Amino acid sequence: MINGKLLWVDDEIEMLKAYRIFLENKGYEVVCASNGNDAIELCREGSFDLILLDENMPGLSGLETLSRIKEIRPDVPVVMVTKNEEEDIMNQAIGAKIADYLIKPVNPNQILLALKKNIHRREIVSEVAESSYRSEFSRIGMQLSENMDFEGWKELYKKLVFWELELAETGGAMAEMIQMQKEEANLNFAKFIRRNYEGWFSAPEGRPLMSMDLMKTTVFPRLSAGKKIFLIVLDNLRFDQWRTLARELKNDFDIDEDLYLSILPTATQYARNAIFAGMTPLDIRRTYPDLWIEEEEEESKNQNEEALIQSLLERYRRRETFTYTRVNGAADTERLLSTLKAKMAHPLNVVVFNFIDMLSHARTESKMVRELAANEAAFRGLTKSWFMHTAIGEFFRTLSEADVEVIITTDHGSIRTTNPSKVVGDRNVNSNLRYKLGKNLSYNNREVYEVKHPERIGLPAPNLSTTYIFATGDKFFAYPNNYNHYVQYYKDTFQHGGISMEEMLIPLITLRPKRGGN
Repeated sequence: MINGKLLWVDDEIEMLKAYRIFLENKGYEVVCASNGNDAIELCREGSFDLILLDENMPGLSGLETLSRIKEIRPDVPVVMVTKNEEEDIMNQAIGAKIADYLIKPVNPNQILLALKKNIHRREIVSEVAESSYRSEFSRIGMQLSENMDFEGWKELYKKLVFWELELAETGGAMAEMIQMQKEEANLNFAKFIRRNYEGWFSAPEGRPLMSMDLMKTTVFPRLSAGKKIFLIVLDNLRFDQWRTLARELKNDFDIDEDLYLSILPTATQYARNAIFAGMTPLDIRRTYPDLWIEEEEEESKNQNEEALIQSLLERYRRRETFTYTRVNGAADTERLLSTLKAKMAHPLNVVVFNFIDMLSHARTESKMVRELAANEAAFRGLTKSWFMHTAIGEFFRTLSEADVEVIITTDHGSIRTTNPSKVVGDRNVNSNLRYKLGKNLSYNNREVYEVKHPERIGLPAPNLSTTYIFATGDKFFAYPNNYNHYVQYYKDTFQHGGISMEEMLIPLITLRPKRGGN
C-alpha cells in the first residue's frame, strides 16, 4: 500500500539516495527533480501529497520555485529543506505558507514526522481521539451514576463538549457514542433539576449562580474595582459554540471560562430580563409591572431591557453611567463601531447580539438554512463564519486594544429536538415548543418537569390555576391536531425554553486584552 506520493526537489538529489530508500521502505513513492523548472513541470503533469523543496538551488531558488508551485498546486503541503538558518529566509518561507521547515542535515525521522503531520495528521488525530474517548467513556458513565452537585455537572458538561468537538470530524461509531452519552447525561440532568430547582429559590444562599445573580456578582464587583466593562450578551449561545469562538479570540485576549445556570424557561422573555433586572420574572412583574410583557401580548419581550438595567443600578445605588445597544444586523454593527470610542467613556456598556438566535429561528423556517446547519457541527461552523467575516470581528479587535474587561455571556442555549411529546391546551397556550403554561394543559407528566406553583420558582402566573411544563432532553411539544405535519416540520430543529445541559449550562467568559491600554 502506498502511503503517499512525494516530490523531492534538490540540486544534489543523487546524494539523497539513502533518504529515498528509507521513505520507499516506509511505503512512499518518491519522485525526484534536480531543479526548480523540472519540479514545476512535474507539478503541471501530476499531483503530489507533499513536496520536499531545497531552498538553495542554482537557477530558480527554492522560494521562487515555491511561489510557482503554489500557483499550480495551491493546496499541496511544501516542506522547505535548507542549510540556511537566516531568519529572513524563514520568514519569507513561512509567509509563503510552507507546511514545515527543516534544517540540513536532516534526520530521516524528522522527514517522517513532517510527512505524518502533513499527510496523515487527520487519521492519526482521529485514531488517537477515538482511542482516548474509548478510555474516557466508562469514566463518564461512572460519573453519571453518581449523585453530582452543580459543580460536578458543570465539569461533566465541559468534558462532554470537549469530546464532542474532538470527535466531530471523525464521524463513525465514536461520534454516535458521544451523542448517546450526551442524551443519557441530559436525562440525568433533568432529574437533577427536578430534585433541586425549587429548593434553590427557597434557599438562595446555597444555589448556583443563576440569571438574576449575574449582574450583582459578576459585573458590579468589577465596576467597584474601577474597571471599564463591556457586557456582551450573545443571545442563544451554546457552550460548544463558545469554544469555537474562543479559538478566534485567544491571540488577543486572556480568557477565563466558566458556566452558570439559566433560569427556566430558558427563553429571552424570562432569562434575559432576569439578567438585566437582577430579579426573578415574578419579582419584575410585581415591582415593575409596566416593564413586564405577558406571554399573550404581541409586543417585543425584550423592549424594556435598558429600563431594567437602569432600575437595577438605581436599586443598588450605583452611580455608574452605562450604554445599552441591541444589534440585529450588519447596519447595527456598523453603528456600534462608529460610536465605540464614545462608549469607552462610560464605565458599563451592555451590547446584545441577536444573530445566533436569529440563525436558529431561520433554520426552523428555511429549508436552505436547515441544510447549511444540518447538525451541531455545521451550526458551530456558521456561528464561527459570522464571527470571522462580519464587523463583529472588528468590534472585538477594537476591544482587544482598549483598557477594558469584556464579559461574554448569554441568556440561554438551545438543543436539537428530535422526539415529539403530545400536549393539549386551549387557544391561549403559548407557542414555544419547549415549555408551555396554561390552566387546562393535558400532557404525559413523566416526560415533563411540571410546576403547579410557579411562584415557588420565581415565575408569574397569569391565572390562579396556571401550570408550567418544561420539556426535557431532546423532546418538543406537539399538538394532536395535524400531528404528523407538525412533527415533520419541527423535528430536528434547534429550540430553547426547556431543560437540557445545552440550554441551561451556559457560558460566562471574562476576556482581558493582552495589549489593552498599551
